[in-house]
Amino acid sequence: MSKFSQQSAMKPPRYLFWLKSRSLLSLSLGLISVTSTISPVFSAPNRNLDREETCDILVAGGGLAGAATAYEGLLAGRTVCVTEITDWVGGQISSQGTSALDERETQRSLLFYPRGYLELRRRIKEHYGRLNPGGCWVSYSCFMPYNGHKILFEMLQDAAKTGNGKLKWFPNTVIKELEITPAVAGNTVGGQQIKSAIGISHKPAPNTPPINTETLSKTIEDAYRYENSARFNKTIIRFIPKPRQTPPNPPLPRGGNATSSPPLQGGARGGADWYVVDATETGELIGLADVPYRLGIDPRSPLEPSSGSPTGDAYCTQGFTYTFAMEATKEPQQQQQPSFYQQYAPYYSYELQRLASFPLVFSYRQIRSMKPDEPRPADPKQFPIYPGDISMQNWTWGNDYRPGSSQDNLIYSRAQLAANGQLQPGGWMGGLRTETLRRGEENAKGFFYWLVAGTTDSQLGNGVKKPYPNNRFLSGLDSPMGTVHGLSKYPYMREGRRIIGRPSLSQPQGFTVWEVDMSRTNFKDSFYRQNLSAEDYRNLWLNLGGLNAPALAVGSQSVENTKSRSRATIYPDAVGIGHYAIDFHPCMTNSPPEAPGNTEREGTRKGQGQAYPFQIPLRAMIPQKIDNMLVAGKSIAVSHTAAAAYRVHSFEWSAGAAAGITAAFSLENGIIPYQLVDELPSREPNLEVLQLRLQQNANPIAFPGTSIFNSSWQNWK
Repeated sequence: MSKFSQQSAMKPPRYLFWLKSRSLLSLSLGLISVTSTISPVFSAPNRNLDREETCDILVAGGGLAGAATAYEGLLAGRTVCVTEITDWVGGQISSQGTSALDERETQRSLLFYPRGYLELRRRIKEHYGRLNPGGCWVSYSCFMPYNGHKILFEMLQDAAKTGNGKLKWFPNTVIKELEITPAVAGNTVGGQQIKSAIGISHKPAPNTPPINTETLSKTIEDAYRYENSARFNKTIIRFIPKPRQTPPNPPLPRGGNATSSPPLQGGARGGADWYVVDATETGELIGLADVPYRLGIDPRSPLEPSSGSPTGDAYCTQGFTYTFAMEATKEPQQQQQPSFYQQYAPYYSYELQRLASFPLVFSYRQIRSMKPDEPRPADPKQFPIYPGDISMQNWTWGNDYRPGSSQDNLIYSRAQLAANGQLQPGGWMGGLRTETLRRGEENAKGFFYWLVAGTTDSQLGNGVKKPYPNNRFLSGLDSPMGTVHGLSKYPYMREGRRIIGRPSLSQPQGFTVWEVDMSRTNFKDSFYRQNLSAEDYRNLWLNLGGLNAPALAVGSQSVENTKSRSRATIYPDAVGIGHYAIDFHPCMTNSPPEAPGNTEREGTRKGQGQAYPFQIPLRAMIPQKIDNMLVAGKSIAVSHTAAAAYRVHSFEWSAGAAAGITAAFSLENGIIPYQLVDELPSREPNLEVLQLRLQQNANPIAFPGTSIFNSSWQNWK
């Protein structure tokens, strides 16, 4: 029995008050879910299928979460199909250009990461002879995006050899349709399965430029159409489960111990023939399958008390960023002002006076250093820049693009998807607003010009920004971003659609990881008493009180005398870990984001700050309705505030590793993932076996010392 399950099994009856109070909190949240009835999002393609491909695990999205899913699936001996809209695997470290690993100092000092992430770090160091070839100061490791793809793809190939698995890699491929079984009468929790998926793969038509010549905004709509075009030739692929050659392994017992309990016989529905994992950057399959999800800001509540909106706002998501690389030169370069520059110039800024330094911004995410062994001064403002040094740019008041209205939001809401026909069979077009992608691309190119030639600053005024012409914008298929246009192949996404997990006793509206589950915020701050009702404020502290909460619940202790727990929520179904600050890049107040005098949406940074080391619960990866679908990466069931921490590199890997191992485990034992958690908070023996496998495979599910009795987390900054 795991220590988490021991705690659940030993939980005294008085703790039932907490489940009741949390249930009432969830019921009071109001607009937190997307209610829908799933119908098969599937129609016959308007041209013949070109081929079928079989998989044990179909992974949509080749970012870090998708790569980690594939890595563990391959080590488990499974056939894994991976589709990716670009031609690089790795997402943040490659196609999105953010090849600077976001890590917290304490976790890094312990090297407490999943085995695949540690292997990635090891191979980066082996490839360059050092972990930080760029010498950046934001991270211990900054490197070239094209090498991120190369190193990670080799890892997947080696995992297939080691585990006797089979990797089927489908670059430049999108999922167009899903065949979903009809809903089971009376089953409002699950019961449906994805039976097949239609993908469209594209390559350049004869006598046309190569892939990555044009920006994403110019190609994305074409990529989702079945027909060949002047630009692309298409291959239509139907993904289906791999036929079972032999019966699955004997199912795990439902209760008792593994040797004495009767077999489950594949679960209530006989398990699944395959698993489909949504590891896309925006939650594409979530939107396409129309499972319940959230988007943008959640309503303020005792579980999300720092929310910037009392009612929520689906259109205010975190900003997205087209990264680019720039190289320092010996001689000044002729800098050509883009035709659209004046439209975006009112937005650009160093942001804060302490950041108003070109050397600081250049070296922030420097990915190549010509003198990596030269000692540097302590102050990044004094860092020398040498010809040949290369910097990757990812700056909030620069190439971040931050729309926040229904007129310009990037990720379409469910209502918008329904209105523009994307929920109709054959109507899916990726779920993104193409015009906003285009403006994000222009904004990024304009930011480079501002860095090297600009003299204005939208936040700090005149006289701060000076030109730095000894730099050039890097472009070409052999450039760091691997594109002719020089921008990343896909924007860095900080937030997408986020599923709502399945209902439970404590969260009848659907499982979610909330702000109060991981934030270190001082919730005694006057803001919370002033902006929450007396009842909600008390409920907030019932959630924060930990071992002190029972006294508050029975009235023997006041809110003022209740001490907050000093750790994150401990989950009995933990399958992974993460640690990062709650870091917002908020939407802007007015539309368009670059409008002169625009400001960040008021209140959206209230929840920003430090977080405790946190866990990834399996319930956060299981969507409603569909039994053979798992979610990895940024689209798991987290709130808007929690998502601001649950989004960085090592978290994505940990969630993906959990998805890969859970899918392989479920296939082996003829059990669906939801059956591993459906009896919580009662003991789940099968879940404990899965957790043991994760830990034996060096994929941590808890930080050292995790316990409800441990309050020594103050050093985890």
